[in-house]
Amino acid sequence: MPNTNNQILKNTNSKLLDMFNASIMFDKKLYSQDIKGSIAHSKMLALQNIITNDEQKSIEKGLLQVLEEIKSGEFEFSLEYEDIHMAVENRLTQIIGEAGKKVHTARSRNDQVCTDFTLYVQEKTKSIQNQIKELISTFVEIASKHTTTIMPGMTHLQHAQPINFGFHMMAYANMFKRDFERFESSYVRNNYSPLGSAAMAGTPHNIDRFKTAELLGFLAPTQNAMDSVSNRDFALELLFNISTTMMHVSRISEELILWSSYEFRFIQMSDEYATTSSIMPQKKNPDVPELLRGKTGRVYGNLISLLTIMKSLPLAYNKDTQEDKEGVFDSVETIEISLNILNEVIKTMIVKEENMKSACKIGHLTATDLADYLVSKQNMPFRTAYYITKEVVQKANSLNKDISELNISEIRSSTKELENIDEEIVSYLSLENSMNSRNSFGGTSTKQTEIQIAYFKDWLSNS
Repeated sequence: MPNTNNQILKNTNSKLLDMFNASIMFDKKLYSQDIKGSIAHSKMLALQNIITNDEQKSIEKGLLQVLEEIKSGEFEFSLEYEDIHMAVENRLTQIIGEAGKKVHTARSRNDQVCTDFTLYVQEKTKSIQNQIKELISTFVEIASKHTTTIMPGMTHLQHAQPINFGFHMMAYANMFKRDFERFESSYVRNNYSPLGSAAMAGTPHNIDRFKTAELLGFLAPTQNAMDSVSNRDFALELLFNISTTMMHVSRISEELILWSSYEFRFIQMSDEYATTSSIMPQKKNPDVPELLRGKTGRVYGNLISLLTIMKSLPLAYNKDTQEDKEGVFDSVETIEISLNILNEVIKTMIVKEENMKSACKIGHLTATDLADYLVSKQNMPFRTAYYITKEVVQKANSLNKDISELNISEIRSSTKELENIDEEIVSYLSLENSMNSRNSFGGTSTKQTEIQIAYFKDWLSNS
């Protein structure tokens, strides 16, 4: 029985339905992938004698003309053709005639859109990886210059132990390396072609899906047609990977905001990436890292949106998945500009080495070194050493000094247990010795930081 409600809607509000139903105004972004897929599909059809070689050559030539028209801005997109697939096919048919109507043989828009979208995701995965490598390279370059630049390492945003600034930069290099690897594993996992799955059950035509997969640069065709047209895991993985990377972008942005404040004064951001107040001329606001921090919430929203769209869809294809693309496009554009501008902010910042070192003399950062000394050199139980160290800290506070500034007589007079302590204890409490004593693999010593840097330089050259 015909759907009379739909007929009424079509008769009275066709423009409204066209606007609601069409995706052309955003999926036109997939034009190059759509044309690439159609060229590969036409070549396979010709190889399988489903169309003639002359028809294939005509189709390919026409599609390349459509590509140039779109690139030049000559092509006019219209709601009349609903989506990028029909827009391209219609223009192709206008250019070459009847042969253009054969390009859609043995495929559906269901597998076509999945192919286009997968190609887009794979291409963007690689371009984002390249940007991540550039950012990691910047961290490594800065770290190389600051393996002896002492700064306070923090826990709970409180001074904890002295580290070097290069070590801190390499922490971020490690974070973004994991991001790079997540994108890589997703690329490998999703490198399969849905093309030829047709509507949801395959096609009776004698097609060669392995050939189209090869022509499009995929490893192989997907295994199940029903899964292929309903799958959006590849897009979800991209959104998750972008979200995790942006979380790391947000974390360093937060530190840049803190470090550039008057309370820290660890760095000075370039004027090029800061703004002033509209009312307070003396202000230099860290707008760029603040925006980076804010944009992270946006990409999280895009991930949650697609997860929500997909959570209750029965197999196979459903129109709901038309809503999968705009969030992906937005997240891709967001991370691309974010990685680019973060890289420039990091490259151009001025590191205030003296301020970092001065900050290490607030909060008794080498107190743990005293406790470690008493355990290793005096054979004290750690808990005993812990309480003796607290007394030395109290002594330093009474003298308005940091523990690293105490001389031997002040240390000896702090508690009876230390009356005869060897003078070498003074050197153990220095900031430099404290930092370099943490020489375990992955530690903050200059030596270990240089090992990390060497490893990353090799990785950057070979990955």
